[in-house]
Amino acid sequence: MSELTTRAGALDAADELAGVRKQFVLDEVVYLDGNSLGALPANVPGHVEDVVRRQWGELRIRSWDESGWWTAPERIGDRIAPLVGAAPGQIVVGDSTSVNVFKALVAAVRMADSAGAAGSAGSVGSAGAVGSAGVAGSVGSGRDEILVDATTFPTDGYIAESAARMTGRTLRPVTPAEVPGALSDRTAAVLLNHVDYRTGRLHDLPSLTAAVHDAGAVAVWDLCHSAGALPVGLDEHGVDLAVGCTYKYLNGGPGSPAYLYVRRDLQDRFDSPLPGWNSHAEPFGMRPAFEPAAGALRGRVGTPDILSMLALEAALEVWDGVRIEAVRAKSLALTDFFLECVAAYVPEGRVESVTPGAHSERGSQVALRCDDAGDVMKRLIERGVVGDFRHPDVLRFGFTPLYVGFADVERAARVLGEVLR
Repeated sequence: MSELTTRAGALDAADELAGVRKQFVLDEVVYLDGNSLGALPANVPGHVEDVVRRQWGELRIRSWDESGWWTAPERIGDRIAPLVGAAPGQIVVGDSTSVNVFKALVAAVRMADSAGAAGSAGSVGSAGAVGSAGVAGSVGSGRDEILVDATTFPTDGYIAESAARMTGRTLRPVTPAEVPGALSDRTAAVLLNHVDYRTGRLHDLPSLTAAVHDAGAVAVWDLCHSAGALPVGLDEHGVDLAVGCTYKYLNGGPGSPAYLYVRRDLQDRFDSPLPGWNSHAEPFGMRPAFEPAAGALRGRVGTPDILSMLALEAALEVWDGVRIEAVRAKSLALTDFFLECVAAYVPEGRVESVTPGAHSERGSQVALRCDDAGDVMKRLIERGVVGDFRHPDVLRFGFTPLYVGFADVERAARVLGEVLR
């Protein structure tokens, strides 16, 4: 038994989150792809069966009231809120990440317009800003530019380009490091990723949000690769709008609905480009004129996707009693140990880590550059180590602290070394 194997056993024995692992459906495979699709929480199948057989099969239409279907988007939003550092009443669950990015970014531009029209001299993102919702396409505020993370997941870029066309703005791609220098009085909104999906780099949400506010613009954050893996602090850092998926570190299941965060003091100015009957102040009034609901509910659009939404609600039960700070501490320990094991087991020069070494700049994944990465990942999967591959040469390994242990990490690095030899 190697020294690293012995250490892995000791670390697992001392792990305060070790008991959470038994709440997931797992096998002998080392699963390091939770940054793409989280593992199945063991309580979900039984809950989904109840939703289908009893709530839908027996109660039928009564379940909208009796089973709480109608209030699920905001109820589950309040369940997610502590995991991203938000107070209740600011998150609504529904639609995909892409749809929520579109809603948030267009609404952000409209907020910038309304602040300019009201003559606001302070930050658009500051509490107490005044003005009514702006009109898409208006550039009377002079804020005719949207900044977007040039390294973002492609869909965010596609959505940002469409939002820019819709609102008559110019889209300017910049790296997160370039944002402070690119901001000006022309900037309406900025769309950024908290964690880079390729490299696992964690961007500085507090300082970048502050810089956006200092420029009088609106900050929109994509939390897909950070929520459930590390503290986010949406309220603490004054984030204006945020979106995220629930099928990665939140383990909600394939295609589970995303969520939208609207900071409380901005909710009466959130002018969604997708108003629907579910976001109407009187959804059953069937009125021809739209009147937005109060609060975060105006982020809803159409009928909630109940089956996947209630599967997500059940999946979130694994977080009962879990501190996100403990999750972050274990995440950093896992990724540190993995990099140490890779250095010990993998032939020198065969891989290169593109994930930052500094804890303050690292999410919950490790990305290794490898010349034949696609073939290597196939061979790893054949040997029971599941990560994923990103074109052209990146091996990605995601570490979900709720169910990944240190023995898993040591085994994954050892098998990688054997494959690369």
